[in-house]
Amino acid sequence: MAKASELRAKDVAALETEIKDLLKSHFNLRMQRATQQLNDHSALGKTRRDIARAKTILTEKKQGAAK
Repeated sequence: MAKASELRAKDVAALETEIKDLLKSHFNLRMQRATQQLNDHSALGKTRRDIARAKTILTEKKQGAAK
């Protein structure tokens, strides 16, 4: 779980990489759920919130750079 302060310290390229990794992780969790191999069902929600947090900070950084 990435904290917002840790994400804000990263640059745009690192944030995009982080989002890509989180999306892969979320996909893997969904596949585990589909095959009934998922033990920690709360991990899906946590990953989804981490993706949203990273995307929000990425948007803030991009808008800040445009000004």
